[in-house]
Amino acid sequence: MRKQKHKTGSFVRTALADGSFGYARLLESPYAAFYQHRTTNPDSDLDRIASKPILFKTAVRHLALDSWELIGWRALEEHLTQPLVRFTQDLGDVRRCTIFDTRAAEPQDCVGLERAAVWEQESIEERLLDALLGRPNVDEERLKVRLR
Repeated sequence: MRKQKHKTGSFVRTALADGSFGYARLLESPYAAFYQHRTTNPDSDLDRIASKPILFKTAVRHLALDSWELIGWRALEEHLTQPLVRFTQDLGDVRRCTIFDTRAAEPQDCVGLERAAVWEQESIEERLLDALLGRPNVDEERLKVRLR
């Protein structure tokens, strides 16, 4: 089997734990945008997939890409080329947060931002399924900013 070429703008499909399929778009490495699109049969209609809202954007380990099916490519739309804003937080002193463009921030400023982290394949697929089913994800909750 020939290795698939994954590049910015690629659409990928992943089988989820419940037998359904989820969809993502590869952004500038290592980031991906995950669509609010879940199907019971594989969907390869790029127009339909691209028309769905984005649930979240996060960094994903390259190893995950090897198990996801490449289903097409298009140049990224403007909204998918915008810089991703992330935060880090000192675990010893939760009052110390940094929002990526490296400005210091208060923890309250980080509410609603994605923590700077790289997700493993199994964890990101679980998070995607949870988001599609409207249920909380344990790992996502654990990574949210702590206010105290």
